[in-house]
Amino acid sequence: MRVYPEQLSAALKRQLLPVYLVSGDEPLQLQECSDLVRREARAQGCTDREVIDASPAGFNWQDILHSASSMSLFAERKLLELRLPSGKPGADGSKALCEYLDIAGGEDVLLIIAGKIDKSSTNSKWFKALDKAGAVIQVWPVEARNLPKWLRQRVSAAGMGIDDDALQLLCDRVEGNLLAAVQEVEKLKLLVSDSRITARTVLESVSDNARYTVFELADKALKGDTAASLHTLHGLRGEATEPTVVLWSLSREIRTLYEVQLDCPDGRGIQQALESRRVWKNRVPLMQAALARHDPVSMSRLLEQASNVDGSIKGFAGGRPWDNLEDLVISLCRP
Repeated sequence: MRVYPEQLSAALKRQLLPVYLVSGDEPLQLQECSDLVRREARAQGCTDREVIDASPAGFNWQDILHSASSMSLFAERKLLELRLPSGKPGADGSKALCEYLDIAGGEDVLLIIAGKIDKSSTNSKWFKALDKAGAVIQVWPVEARNLPKWLRQRVSAAGMGIDDDALQLLCDRVEGNLLAAVQEVEKLKLLVSDSRITARTVLESVSDNARYTVFELADKALKGDTAASLHTLHGLRGEATEPTVVLWSLSREIRTLYEVQLDCPDGRGIQQALESRRVWKNRVPLMQAALARHDPVSMSRLLEQASNVDGSIKGFAGGRPWDNLEDLVISLCRP
């Protein structure tokens, strides 16, 4: 039977089947599904574990049949783990797997960890036999549009909450690498003090132990200090800071400035508008300095520049990301 990865834990609690086929090319989910099967098998008495790697050239598929017919000296039940990176057992493997199902007792558990299995293989005799005897769990990469939801669920499972802007920044950082995403969540868990991940927390985790920070860059650019801003920008680049992080920090300030200008077209009530957007009091003078240099037209151009930087980072717009960031910083600093 087919089981979705998110359903596997509950399915294992209901019943431990004699066969599990976990396949796909997404490492994290492949590992986590396999670990779930291993843990439940051990909990239900499969204290002996045998691992067979079918990837080497000249592998003898009779090994799996020998394992099925041999009794464990140390445990009543056994977990047999078969590694099949190619996802294709071939003619000999197909025959051996079908024979295994015929001779194996119902006490042992067979866990097959395979690479991506193509559509034609799902119609093969061996696949159908495994599907009938146990559970087939196919894992797929998380698409970009589903990554925020997936990442929010991981954060929640870790006992934390996350702000929307922090979530977007984290998605940009991991770029679909789920292993990296999990590592970032574990790192953030050590940094947060109130179980809430903010954008500042994410940025601090990025620039931890760095000499230059994106906070310094944003403050210097708002102040209008071109030389100091470019010095900090070059320092960030030298420390291998991700351009996405630098852009996010600058874009956030530019959007806030633009929104305040829309709220206060006559220039009055700016401080109140900044406070309503939770701008810290010690940063209000910096924002006011930037607002004094820019009007709605130049601010619109800054937003367009930021969009172009984003496009160059993602590969669909011209220019080099760091060169475009330099132009954006200069434009923000100058009237």
